[in-house]
Amino acid sequence: MFDSKTSQAEQQKFQEKFEQLKPKPPLVKNILWAFIVGGLICVLGQFFLNYFVSTGLSKKEAAGPVSIVLIFLSALFTGLGIYDELGRRAGAGSIVPITGFANSIVAPAMEFKREGYIFGIGAKMFIIAGPVLVYGISTAVIIGFMYWIKL
Repeated sequence: MFDSKTSQAEQQKFQEKFEQLKPKPPLVKNILWAFIVGGLICVLGQFFLNYFVSTGLSKKEAAGPVSIVLIFLSALFTGLGIYDELGRRAGAGSIVPITGFANSIVAPAMEFKREGYIFGIGAKMFIIAGPVLVYGISTAVIIGFMYWIKL
């Protein structure tokens, strides 16, 4: 029979040993990768913004097409498996911009496509992004209402 005190002591020893032997993440390297990749995504966005402004759009009008292009490229690269590899290396550098949001919608849809369009893609597409949309929209409505009533 197992004694619960002995079992807990063994688990505690195991946990301490595990913490000692667990490899430490290369923190500085990860931070630099996130900074570089996030910066390059922003540079790409700035390139498209400059392009659309050069075609005669104002900066405000060009913001929509820039977002559309970045979302399209993110979805395309997710479908090709490129964005997932980028995310493994860059971490938050690839997740924070709008491209990371597009990736969070496309990746589950790709994963569940074999289950069909309704129960696979349709039901699972917003499994990660759904809470972000719900809480983001709810917060926007509350803040808009507070602004409307002049709080």
